[in-house]
Amino acid sequence: MPESKPLQPPVLDARLAAAAAYVRPGCVAADVGCDHGRLSVALAAQGKCRKIIASDIRSAPLATAQRLVTLHGCGDVVECRLGAGLSVLRPGEADDIVIAGVSGVTVCGMLEQAPEAFYAAKPDMRFIFIPATKHPFLRRWLAQHGFTLLDETPVLAAGRYYTVMHAAYTGGTKTPDPLWCVVGRAGRGPHAAGYLAREAMLLKKEARGAAPEESKRLLALAAAVEEAANTCQA
Repeated sequence: MPESKPLQPPVLDARLAAAAAYVRPGCVAADVGCDHGRLSVALAAQGKCRKIIASDIRSAPLATAQRLVTLHGCGDVVECRLGAGLSVLRPGEADDIVIAGVSGVTVCGMLEQAPEAFYAAKPDMRFIFIPATKHPFLRRWLAQHGFTLLDETPVLAAGRYYTVMHAAYTGGTKTPDPLWCVVGRAGRGPHAAGYLAREAMLLKKEARGAAPEESKRLLALAAAVEEAANTCQA
């Protein structure tokens, strides 16, 4: 009989690959909203984390993730939990927390529901966000609620632009200007210009349905974002 090939780890799209790159070696990671579980299993296959908590609010996707964990034989590293948002984690339990596949508004809701003790328990805790939509809303909320945006990686996945955000809770609050809310730290990388051009297009689209003064403001902001796109560092 022909020798069977070793099972290859799951292939990650550009979003999840960028998120995995932010996860620190040797940490306890949480994959909140793990869906199919590919990120959790890929991290386990890389030997990057000493433990991974894969959670989802829906039982069907979590069952899919559990099957993938079993298939790859990484149940000693990956633990699947059913539950909503950060409620599946004990304060101080995770070092790096990934939240992917939901809107920026939903991410803010998850963070807001966690008690202050959750953030105080581990000062060096890091967050990795892959918001599906509402990126400017998320950046503004983070700044206003004590989070510092450390870095971003704009990516192109399945024909759409996204940004992967790396953040920490520091407790310091500020009100960022509108341009920062749209651009953030997404001005570097091979897909930065394309990402920002798309954000400018969304602002122009919003301006078409706005009142005259608001439309003028949005168009001016779109022009500033386009200028930022033209000066991106590849």
